[in-house]
Amino acid sequence: MIIDDSAFVRQTLSGILNHDPEIEVISTAADPIFAAGKITKDRPDVITLDLEMPRMNGLTFLKKLMSTLPIPVVVISSLTEKGGEMTLKAFEYGAVEVITKPKLITKEFFDESRILLCDAVKAASQANMKRVGGVAPAPAMISKSQPVVMPKLTADEILELSPQVVSIKHTTDKIIVLGASTGGTQAIEAFLMAMPPDCPGIVIVQHMPEMFTKSFADRLDKLCRISVKEGVQGEIITTGKAIIAPGNRHMLITRTGAKYSVVINDGPLVNRHRPSVDVLFRSAANCAGANAVGIIMTGMGDDGARGLLEMKNAGAYTIAEDESTCVVFGMPKAAISLNAATTVLPLHDIARHAYQKLS
Repeated sequence: MIIDDSAFVRQTLSGILNHDPEIEVISTAADPIFAAGKITKDRPDVITLDLEMPRMNGLTFLKKLMSTLPIPVVVISSLTEKGGEMTLKAFEYGAVEVITKPKLITKEFFDESRILLCDAVKAASQANMKRVGGVAPAPAMISKSQPVVMPKLTADEILELSPQVVSIKHTTDKIIVLGASTGGTQAIEAFLMAMPPDCPGIVIVQHMPEMFTKSFADRLDKLCRISVKEGVQGEIITTGKAIIAPGNRHMLITRTGAKYSVVINDGPLVNRHRPSVDVLFRSAANCAGANAVGIIMTGMGDDGARGLLEMKNAGAYTIAEDESTCVVFGMPKAAISLNAATTVLPLHDIARHAYQKLS
């Protein structure tokens, strides 16, 4: 079901989604109150939802829906600074995924975004709704496809894999790199809240839109004992700090002497994503080797699976989230199938395990 007050958006989204043989749009609605009546008659598997609508806004509807009839919801909304805050609330209330909609809606925007839209709906259809909404039970605190032709590029488009990595075990800083997608906002929050102030520097790629990553990082910075910020070019990776890749930009790690910093890159989509987990993981394999721990969490698809294997082959300790705590088991499952994970752990054990491995 598509819920949006714009007839043009409803018509365009219907055409895009119906064109995918795995998706069928069964109904549309101009506002949540009209939608509520339709849902009782023919329950959809997934709902796409605008946030700013007449009669009842999308957030109010989402909160009511999740308390009575949990159905996977993909929010498709404009993300101004205010919108970023609304999106955080949407995740808190139970949205599975968020797609950015520009203020000026054009057919060209939807044509360019059709694969992203279809992938988001498919990911939502696979979501474990028991794991969606709010934050997963916090770990204990650590005391000390579409017919349109679009090549699925790999990390080779951004950087080459080094044939070998020289790790300076006694002088090089230790780092943790983490990748997630659908359901990752809740998982990352739980992971970072468990980390102590003296934890190794953490670098994160979460598939998310522009203008949302800043709000996400600012919120986590207030909740966590460590510093959390959106990545900027040349940011030094230091103890007690987590850096989140900015939306729609790749983030890599580089090393100068014994210190690491981040590089922001505007290259092409990798595995249909920017930022890409594979790009981050390959850069960690190249410059950190055994001085890193790689973690892949909940998400649709396989972004990060090959990169995690490259990290493991370079000497890093690698962790995949267990299916029991994933919203969508796609990315960890792909990594496990490649034998890229040294170990598989439920979410509530990952932070402690990663910290101990690098202590």
